[in-house]
Amino acid sequence: MRDVTIVPEVADTGMVPDVRREAAARILRVGRILCVANQKGGVGKTTTASNLAAALAHGGMRTLLVDLDPQCNATTGLGVVPAATHPLVLETPLAESIAATSLANLFVLPGSRSVRDVERIAAQARAGAAVLEQHLGLGLAAWDYCLIDCPPSIGDLTRTALAGSTEVLMPIQCEYFALEGLTQMIEVIRDVMQEKPGRLSFSGIVLTMHDASLELTAEVEAEVRDFFGEIVFETVIPRDVAVSEAPSHALSVLDYAPRSPGARAYTELCMEVRDCE
Repeated sequence: MRDVTIVPEVADTGMVPDVRREAAARILRVGRILCVANQKGGVGKTTTASNLAAALAHGGMRTLLVDLDPQCNATTGLGVVPAATHPLVLETPLAESIAATSLANLFVLPGSRSVRDVERIAAQARAGAAVLEQHLGLGLAAWDYCLIDCPPSIGDLTRTALAGSTEVLMPIQCEYFALEGLTQMIEVIRDVMQEKPGRLSFSGIVLTMHDASLELTAEVEAEVRDFFGEIVFETVIPRDVAVSEAPSHALSVLDYAPRSPGARAYTELCMEVRDCE
């Protein structure tokens, strides 16, 4: 983690007293903020955000999962009720909207299915307001990790998440169209990097829904690794029914089926992410 100097005051939420004490000295320990994004749907984006967050929490890291997808699957998949109004458009401190999960160290900032809220957040982003960045910088500096689940698009919500993050992690499904549309996504990431030099970095690409028995999977993996090189994580996420079943029990796969291939893979991915510090 990095030491940074800040000026704004931190709200007295009663939830993270250490933040208030450190803020008085104007020095905060700011954790890593990972934006989990891909413009394609069905690539394991929400699954990766939720299970990686759970793996970090199991490792003793105080972890926050921010749901910025109007589908709210990251919220409901961990047993949290979606918010009537998205916390990002409320005037109250963001920390007051944080919900605990059944797993110690893992908390969720719930999403909202309100189309109006989505439009308001998008309008703020278009106007140049660093909504998410300001909230995370003020009220949530006590977290070791913050993961942001984005909608499957390269629209204003995803740009808002990228602007408020320190890193971007991109899941790619092991299928024929894996690289389709990635050029646009990478252009958006590059634009945000240029707008905020030195803040956002590329954490890596993770291959999901990996089936070692299929020749196509091997071809896609080889193509992705050849094209992107070292930024592709060594860990691959296998096709595993336990990963699909876990959200219906409001659990991560690590808690639903801790001995499953999926749980093992997300644990290994967690170790790789932590090694990148």
